[in-house]
Amino acid sequence: MNLRFPDPEQRAAIAAAAAQEGVSMQEYILSAAYTRATAVEQRFLDGFKESMARSAAAFAAEPSSTDPSAEQRTAEQQARAELEQQERGQAA
Repeated sequence: MNLRFPDPEQRAAIAAAAAQEGVSMQEYILSAAYTRATAVEQRFLDGFKESMARSAAAFAAEPSSTDPSAEQRTAEQQARAELEQQERGQAA
């Protein structure tokens, strides 16, 4: 890694920070870059989770025409239970 800095004060500040951490300048710069990248990633993931929560709330707020009614759901569950019972009876 080429560590050329046009600003000597910036280089001195980074060198001092690296020395304080007890690492080389390269390691200090790479560590700082990694920390910043993971912070950006975490911010993106947090925003994505918020977006998913808003979408879920929007879909839950209004049932669509494809959502089965409670009666239809109950009928489907009963039919499924009857089929499973028939299958068990034939297997025995």
